[in-house]
Amino acid sequence: MNPIRRRRGIRTYPATSETCAMQSQSTDRDHAGRHHPGHRDTGGPDTGHPRDGGHDASGALPATAAGTFEGRVLDRPHEDVEDQGLAFDLGTLIDRRRALGIFGAGASVFALAACTGTTTSSSSSSASATASASETASATPSPSKTYDEEMPQETAGPYPGDGSNGADALDVSGVERSNITASIDGGAAVDGVAMTLTMNIVDMVKDNGPMTGAAVYVWHCDPDGNYSMYSEGVEDETYLRGVQVVGDDGKVTFTSIVPGCYAGRWPHIHFEVFPDIGSITDATNAVLTSQIALSEEMANTVYKDSRYPDSATNMSQVTLETDNVFSDGVDMQMPKVSGSVAKGYTVTIDVPIDTSTEPTAAAAPGGAGGPGGVPGQ
Repeated sequence: MNPIRRRRGIRTYPATSETCAMQSQSTDRDHAGRHHPGHRDTGGPDTGHPRDGGHDASGALPATAAGTFEGRVLDRPHEDVEDQGLAFDLGTLIDRRRALGIFGAGASVFALAACTGTTTSSSSSSASATASASETASATPSPSKTYDEEMPQETAGPYPGDGSNGADALDVSGVERSNITASIDGGAAVDGVAMTLTMNIVDMVKDNGPMTGAAVYVWHCDPDGNYSMYSEGVEDETYLRGVQVVGDDGKVTFTSIVPGCYAGRWPHIHFEVFPDIGSITDATNAVLTSQIALSEEMANTVYKDSRYPDSATNMSQVTLETDNVFSDGVDMQMPKVSGSVAKGYTVTIDVPIDTSTEPTAAAAPGGAGGPGGVPGQ
């Protein structure tokens, strides 16, 4: 490696006045008739001498014809370029390096721009691929929870309306609907505190994924504790009964009202799950029959409403521990609840089902009298 030497000071090029003085001092040198390499040789047509503006009597060049090299005034205008001295040589070297540096910088900028463009393109491609992968992942439903057991099988009770004991709402055209507050044929409608019920139907056999295509049949009593199709005075009505088909997200949603509470039973909602809509015409095709318990806090708040005249009294006479269905445990059958009497309630629950096992119908339990004097179920 060459040793680093301290750069000498670069002489400032002389002004025109200094050039004239320098030229005067050079008259003792042999100048006459000599061609100066530093001059631009344009050649006079008659003299054969460089067109340099002419010489004076002393032989010195006028200030306006001072010798130059690459646009720079020569320190020794009557000497060859290589004889201009160290300061001139360093200046020439520095100018050339500066030019090369500018060229190199331009090339570096160009190369950097090219690299940056490539990097940006690669980053964009990578980001696009990541976004695409995310969208693909989002489009594929994935289980948010793993279930070790299915929801407990419960009795359908004495008012199922599924054809198992006579009355059959599942054979009525229009039973597949989300709003169940009125009878299927547009007959009577019920008035109560609004409730939206959303059920997430989970197929445990398929990695706890959505049980898409299954049919869910829901029914419950009105604010007076009566069941359409069974209770006295509403035998011809079909309100608060309906079927929904499970979507790709695994959910079904029903628009209804908060059920009332009749004597002997904790307030609840009945439901049955069938493999598909075509199988609902036979109650024995159900893969799960169960019940949903209502929140005590919600029930106590709702039953202060005048549309539920006897529910508060009936609720005060029963607990989950004494209820003939929920007394063995209610953890999987208690939904999440939000809302208010004024705005309505939202009730959501997961329903895991093990389709690899045969459903076992729960025995109809005994209990205090329900609507019409029938044991409450």
